[in-house]
Amino acid sequence: MDTTPFYGRKDELDRLKKLQKKKSASLVVIKGRRRIGKSRLILEFSKSMKSLIFIGLPPDGGKTSAQDQRDYFAKQLEHMFGLRGLNADDWADLFWNLANEAKKGRVLVVLDEINWMGSEDPTFLGKLKSTWDLHFKNNPKLLFILSGSMAGWIEKNILSSTGFMGRISLDLTLDELPLHICNLFWRNKTNHISPYEKFNILSITGGVPLYLEEIDPDLSSIENVQQLAFTRGGLLVEEFDRIFSDLFSNRSHRYKLIIERLAKGSADFDQICDAIEMEKGGTVSQYLEDLVETGYISRDYTWNIKDGKESLLSKFRLKDNYLRFYLKYIEPVRNQIEKNRIKTPPSWSTIMGLQFENLVLNNINSIIKILGIDPKEVIYDGPYFQRPTKGSKGCQVDYMIQSKYNTLYIFEIKFSKEKIGPDVIKEVEEKIRRIHKPKNFSFRPILIHVNGVTDSTLEAEFFSNIIDFSKFLESVR
Repeated sequence: MDTTPFYGRKDELDRLKKLQKKKSASLVVIKGRRRIGKSRLILEFSKSMKSLIFIGLPPDGGKTSAQDQRDYFAKQLEHMFGLRGLNADDWADLFWNLANEAKKGRVLVVLDEINWMGSEDPTFLGKLKSTWDLHFKNNPKLLFILSGSMAGWIEKNILSSTGFMGRISLDLTLDELPLHICNLFWRNKTNHISPYEKFNILSITGGVPLYLEEIDPDLSSIENVQQLAFTRGGLLVEEFDRIFSDLFSNRSHRYKLIIERLAKGSADFDQICDAIEMEKGGTVSQYLEDLVETGYISRDYTWNIKDGKESLLSKFRLKDNYLRFYLKYIEPVRNQIEKNRIKTPPSWSTIMGLQFENLVLNNINSIIKILGIDPKEVIYDGPYFQRPTKGSKGCQVDYMIQSKYNTLYIFEIKFSKEKIGPDVIKEVEEKIRRIHKPKNFSFRPILIHVNGVTDSTLEAEFFSNIIDFSKFLESVR
């Protein structure tokens, strides 16, 4: 049994537990990027009941066949129930055997990485649906979970499929853990470690549970990074290859090119097509949609301040901090890492601004709580940008909230190794001047920092609020 402490996911656990009160079978979908904690959430939930958990085989670069998946599933069935000689040529037979073992009592059945199991066999989902209708749902105490990392595949083939329409009791998508939960991974040492030292690690791991579980609270941030990212066999050394081979198989090269472009900063669709040297069209759109659905990138739309409506303009942002760190700092010295020649991790200050901005943008609910803004008052929020025109200059704001009371909260998310001086005021003033703003709008400039601000910046009283990164590590109600 896994003895690693389980942090967070209270809301998700509560929603799953509520299903146990139903008087009919429940079919549940849990999706989210790899390492985000789907299997661990299921394990926590499964502790109070009989659990039958099956997992698909990784695609192995496209070498794993539909028959391989059925054979492996059959072996799991045989091992679990002491069966012998199961027919693995047909999913219908395999599902019938499973249904027979789960027909009475409180039972949890899980098909983990269902996208691996079913993507190579066009009959897989149809036979699963038929077996659900004919057998599985006849046990009123059954909870059946379909879990996977390819959210796009699940959305298209299950959630949007007419075959499963009306059969899904709960659809959960797991995101990165909020920073105040990440703080718990330092365990009983959390009060001994400075927010800046925690930031050094979180700037790489983000809120990904598996990465956070590898933190050794007795080591400094530099020592932790050395072990995880610059030592042969370290989790973060090997992780990049696993992500792309397991999720994207033989198409991984194109996905990597997109990630490499976004590692330099946000880009629109045209800029991405130019960077990867592909014609604009559905193929690139599908690649981008896959990366968005799997949680590695975000598509941020801007909006019209006058009416608060979403614009057609959008930019793609690399949401995952580890991927940028790998491309910028691990991949260039991978050969030296494999030879155990990296004794001290390099300084990664050149990407810290983007890493810090990502951490904040991935925790926007905490921002709203810290400022005491009622979510019902928010008309639109997100990174804001406007393109230059003949009569005005372009503008980009790290993050902005537009409230129904005609107030614009203008956020400057600023990383600096030193305290932030008053020059930041000029930068924000210029952004405010450039924003196409209707009359009767108020502005509330807000600074978010990680290493302090100078007295002169405070004394200028320009910012309505100045938020220290440490606030994100606290639980805000």
